[in-house]
Amino acid sequence: MENYFNYFNYFTDIEEHFCRRRGTVLILSNLDWTLMETWKDAGIPLQAVLRGIDVTFEKWERRPRNTRKVNGLAFCAQEVLASAEELKEAAVGAPAHDKEKRDTGLDQSAVAEYLTRNASQLDQLRLPGSAQALVQQTAATLLGLAESLAQEKAVQMQMEDLERRLTIAEEKLFAALLAATPDEALYRVRSEADRDLAPYRRKMTAPQIEQLQKQYIHKRLFEQFHLPRLSLFYM
Repeated sequence: MENYFNYFNYFTDIEEHFCRRRGTVLILSNLDWTLMETWKDAGIPLQAVLRGIDVTFEKWERRPRNTRKVNGLAFCAQEVLASAEELKEAAVGAPAHDKEKRDTGLDQSAVAEYLTRNASQLDQLRLPGSAQALVQQTAATLLGLAESLAQEKAVQMQMEDLERRLTIAEEKLFAALLAATPDEALYRVRSEADRDLAPYRRKMTAPQIEQLQKQYIHKRLFEQFHLPRLSLFYM
């Protein structure tokens, strides 16, 4: 499977391609962005997502014109997963690429600046309970990573490894926010997620729905407490 870390414009490319195939400008919903995050976290390559969108629209275009329009990325979910499986099967037996020759497409100085900016934003936040201590700890971790990247003679850091570290840090912040958020507030976010997902439940498996609900709540809590997303995909 192609290294999806090449796609630091992952979200933008998907959004632009979907709107282009639809033929009209469409502001993507929270559910759409959550779905893209789920694909990203699952390591689904951009190529597979774009192909899944194309197949969805090709099938829709063959239907009678009075059928419902493709109004969201959730309509493309099944075809995206199918395209990812096809791409994975096609890659079996292909010659392995030398890891040292992989180009992440990310400049270390730009990544260092991104980490420093997020650390500064975290330092300015005031969160309830034990979440505040974790936020300060995370800010210090980001600054340490940024300093390592900024060193002129630093060993080239594998962006895959850095992304794993950032994912772990963000998951810990999410867990802290869950613990610090009142039950009633979490109930409202969960109800919002269920309402937005309702039209698409028949098109997705139970594990897909569960993952989308988690990502949806994750996104909404980070927005509510003004936390920056840490993944390199948000550069």
